[in-house]
Amino acid sequence: MKNLDDILAMAQNVQNELQKAQANLDTIEVEGASGGGLVKVKASAKGRIIGISIDDSLMQVSEKQMLEDLLAAAINDARGKADTASNAEMSKMTSGLPLPPGFKLPI
Repeated sequence: MKNLDDILAMAQNVQNELQKAQANLDTIEVEGASGGGLVKVKASAKGRIIGISIDDSLMQVSEKQMLEDLLAAAINDARGKADTASNAEMSKMTSGLPLPPGFKLPI
């Protein structure tokens, strides 16, 4: 029965490490940008939007549609970078675990 106890202890350890890694993701910041940097979105690696910066030149009624498009593009850019940062952090955490090839943790 020692083998089963070892497996349960390892599972508990993995769960604890996952919780730590998830908490750490909210401390990692990424920045998405669009329009050559006219619109910037800061987000955590967990995907939480922290802030948005808009260049003053876009603050005109005639530029509304372009501003909306640039905001969407910057948010998508930040989201992609957040996903990349999250995957990198989680792969660091799981690199020492004896998981089967191709196994993905539910995160």
